[in-house]
Amino acid sequence: MQFAAVQALAQEKILSEGEGRPLVTEETAGEKRDAARIPVTLASPKSHSWFDDLEGHIVVEAGVNGNPWTRTGRNWAQYYVDRANTGTLNQITGTLSHPVTDLGGGYGLGFLFEVMYGSDARFTPTIGMGDGNLTGIYQWAPTQAHIDAHLPWFTKGGVDLNIGQMYGLLGYEGTDALERPFYSYNYSSDYIVPFEVVGVTATVHLTDHTSWIVGVNAGNSTTFGNAGNNNRPKGYFGFQFEGLANGKLDITAVTYVGPQQNMHNPDIGSDANREMQYIGDVIATYKINDTSSVTLNATYFHDDYLRDDAYGITTYFAHDFYPWLTFNARGEIFRDNNGNVVGMNTSTMSYIDYLRGAESYPYDQAPGTTYGELTVGVTYRPQFLHLPKGSLAIRPEVRLDKSLNGTRPFNRVSPTDTPGYNYADNGTNNMFWFSCDAIWSF
Repeated sequence: MQFAAVQALAQEKILSEGEGRPLVTEETAGEKRDAARIPVTLASPKSHSWFDDLEGHIVVEAGVNGNPWTRTGRNWAQYYVDRANTGTLNQITGTLSHPVTDLGGGYGLGFLFEVMYGSDARFTPTIGMGDGNLTGIYQWAPTQAHIDAHLPWFTKGGVDLNIGQMYGLLGYEGTDALERPFYSYNYSSDYIVPFEVVGVTATVHLTDHTSWIVGVNAGNSTTFGNAGNNNRPKGYFGFQFEGLANGKLDITAVTYVGPQQNMHNPDIGSDANREMQYIGDVIATYKINDTSSVTLNATYFHDDYLRDDAYGITTYFAHDFYPWLTFNARGEIFRDNNGNVVGMNTSTMSYIDYLRGAESYPYDQAPGTTYGELTVGVTYRPQFLHLPKGSLAIRPEVRLDKSLNGTRPFNRVSPTDTPGYNYADNGTNNMFWFSCDAIWSF
């Protein structure tokens, strides 16, 4: 079995030259709680119309990675950066948006629409929204399409609403290239947190420093009706604390609960409506000084149907040597108790087929493993380049993955009696590899 992962929130946001750049690369936990959230502007409109504030942006990410020891041509336990020793056009993302702007009486309205093309789109589909139109390594997917509103209800700070398709709230590393510090992902972002949801999310601002987060949606990377994975709703519940410890500490704690198995899979059927899944996620970011910050992300997952638990802790450190050079480090320990969470989608359609409820699809699985990984890299923003538009960031990294409990899932798999299904426990107990991507944003 495979557990569907997802997306994620922002860490490092690379701004265009015209926007300038803060000294500390990570956003606070409050700022990155929802990559889809748009700042509220309640200033009264003056001489221009509401449509004058429309914004359009394009982000292009391409990368290459090296793993000379692999026998499979893949980097084990990676969704987006799965192809070893090859260059990839990961994403071309286009966004059209309007900030939440005052309509009078304290009400505000905005929207965001985003579409992605590239290899990353294999893992950002929403079933029922154009999935499977392209079937190769390069696919397309609508990734965000939501209306954003501010309502002057319940509290002095009011309520922010997001209605429609949006990225999942959990996790520290986002799908968008600008929303993470590394080219590769940590295990929790790839295998636990939801990538896409369709529904309603509300943020109630209880005080200047505390917000209540609640939401209901169709589930991970799916919609309603025949495209849904089952007939039951799923939802968020959590809190966000901003500006603690004299403005240096932000904490977000969110749970995501509901049945996520697919009733279209004949092996599961109507049991999909009853087999619950529970995810808990806590992110704490502390700003050490104007140039350094540290973040802790703890994630827990349990699925009644899989009878599996997975959990991990990831620590991030970022330091700005210069405005154009940032050092990033990431350390993680992640446990998959029985091997039903971490694996490899070996076909370009494996993940989509899984989300659709297919009974089988090409997939590699490993035994229960305790994974450790350490990644170090930099974000370099070359100042000598004078691009006609936007800005460029280059992110080289070096990474070591290791099994901490004696299993050998890396770099080699063995065939089984089931066609297309392989078992990974006769390879190596570690994987040393290196990567680099480039991001052009404008």
